[in-house]
Amino acid sequence: MTAVGDELPPLSLRVTRADLVRYAGASGDFNPIHWSDRVATSAGLPGVIAHGMLTMALAGRLVTDWAGSPAAVRSYGVRFTRPVVVPDDDDGALVEISGKVTGISENDGGERIAKVAITAAFEGKTVLGRAIAEVAVRSE
Repeated sequence: MTAVGDELPPLSLRVTRADLVRYAGASGDFNPIHWSDRVATSAGLPGVIAHGMLTMALAGRLVTDWAGSPAAVRSYGVRFTRPVVVPDDDDGALVEISGKVTGISENDGGERIAKVAITAAFEGKTVLGRAIAEVAVRSE
């Protein structure tokens, strides 16, 4: 049974420039800070950065993998605190994601809801703040 303090299996994902191209095509966000080093650095960034919503989606994957279905997620929100800089190489940027159950409650429909605090880090620094998901879990 899910309990407060349970840790979700960690997830390590690499984000490459090819991933940024695919995400731009799917989302329609073709802002050049996501593909041009020249534009990104002229905007004061350290280099090309991943789309914030892509980073959020990757962190959300930790929860959906753990829950077994995206349909179990009742709410999910984050604040973007730091960019993920994606180098122009084959390795890309490593994003390390972890999560911990910080609360269990029951909603009006009688579902048990686990509150999950998510940590997403790039180069040892947190890139998402206040990353919280509420997930329906079995009552076992």
